Amino acid sequence: MKFFVLFGVALGLAAAAELYSSENDNIDIEGILSRSEEFKGLVDCFLDRGPCDAVAADFRKDLPEAVEQSCAKCTDAQKHLFNRFLGGLKEKSPQDHDAFKAKYDPENKYFGELEQAVANA
Repeated sequence: MKFFVLFGVALGLAAAAELYSSENDNIDIEGILSRSEEFKGLVDCFLDRGPCDAVAADFRKDLPEAVEQSCAKCTDAQKHLFNRFLGGLKEKSPQDHDAFKAKYDPENKYFGELEQAVANA
């Protein structure tokens, strides 16, 4: 019985270790979306059209995997941030939304599942 309890705890710890770092989970996405220059800077970073600050660079490094794996390693906060970012991108700049999809999902295999995975976050 002790084995199963220890095994369960070990699995729980291993699963938690598989999440992306939560260091930047508290960014003010609503504030970013409301400030067009800041939002444009974030989009430009993600699309390799401009420089990245430390926070944007941290998110950008995980974007390819997060898209491909439907945000499986994202914390709940990161799913919320991703959902709000994608919604804001689609609303404010449909052409950049298309460019984002083309960059991170050129074969259009993952984006539908990603959007579903983050939709209720």
